[in-house]
Amino acid sequence: MRLYLLALNPTDSVTEGFLPAAARLGLEVTVLTDRPEAHRQVAADVEVLECDVRDFRAVITRISTHHAPDAVFTNSDHLQTQAALAADYFGLPAKDWRTALRVKDKAQMRRHLAASGLDAVWSTELSPGQDPAGLTGPDVPYPCVVKPREGVASEDVVLVEGPEELVLRCKEIQTRRPEAALVVEEYLAGDLCSLETLGDGRVRHVLGGFRTRLSAPPYFIEERCTFVGAHPEPVVEQVLAQLDALGVGFGICHTEFVVKDGRARIIEVNYRAIGDQADLMLAQLLDIPLFEHVLRTHLGEPLPADLGARTDGVALVDNPCAQRAGTLTAAPGPADLVVDGVELTYRPLRAIGERHDLYHTNRDFIGALRALGRGTDQETVDRVAADFLAAQRWEITP
Repeated sequence: MRLYLLALNPTDSVTEGFLPAAARLGLEVTVLTDRPEAHRQVAADVEVLECDVRDFRAVITRISTHHAPDAVFTNSDHLQTQAALAADYFGLPAKDWRTALRVKDKAQMRRHLAASGLDAVWSTELSPGQDPAGLTGPDVPYPCVVKPREGVASEDVVLVEGPEELVLRCKEIQTRRPEAALVVEEYLAGDLCSLETLGDGRVRHVLGGFRTRLSAPPYFIEERCTFVGAHPEPVVEQVLAQLDALGVGFGICHTEFVVKDGRARIIEVNYRAIGDQADLMLAQLLDIPLFEHVLRTHLGEPLPADLGARTDGVALVDNPCAQRAGTLTAAPGPADLVVDGVELTYRPLRAIGERHDLYHTNRDFIGALRALGRGTDQETVDRVAADFLAAQRWEITP
């Protein structure tokens, strides 16, 4: 059976998660990407073909002129609609392309949830090139959040406190991203959490979720994610109701939301695995073939009624961040340790000698630490992870 996997840049989710899972399932894999050399460097034994994967018509043509597909899949935020349209064209199991588009477009998601009667968030759009001075009317609630309508990973997401700052931030983003439409919406206060779900269109499993520690305002860098086996049932019910209204139910999904006074309000829906190595940890923590399950749904196989997930673990992912622009001149290498019963897995995310700007996004991550404990408590996992990071040294030379 042949799997076509659509991708932009290589990610750990694909190279360490989905490609090995496809190999274990015995699938023939063809990666379609606009960055073929980057993928060939990290997956030399996988067929990689160049394709304008942002254009669903190019994807359909590339597949039609190659081998017949049994599944079309992507874990990219940017390519869900294209993959869904291509799979539907070939009569294969897939997410509804309307749902994929609805949750990718943050303004459309807000409109849809408001129309459903489940949640109404003050929100407005700024078209590419539109003067943000027109957004400074008295109806704008402050503080508010500015972000690209179809952005990811906290890219150009910023909290603003007043009209002058709103205009300034919008113009800064427009300078960097002149083709991007922007969304300005009310700031949703509360504890930031996520819900991880996996469905086949018939059954939906809640895999647990995370509590997220953010960087200081005005930016929203997700510095640490702590696993939560089960959010309060009323909270989960609210999030699932909103996902149902959006049409989300096929494959894996990472939903970010805030909770305040028992009310859950969605921030964004990422119709893919959580990423930033938290999905790798989730598979290890639950002790299930998570990536295989995801691929099987796209092959048309039903999910089991019981995934057999373990419930005896506590875990977190901590991401050390660069604090300034410059060249990484010293950093720890990869490590796999067991300390006080806690499994530690550290992986560098930048190579020594690389130079980067300061992005105020997840692109500032310079490493990822996964900490997992069984038969221990969260306090122990937190302490062991903190001690490990405190003993490391990162140097960035301006």
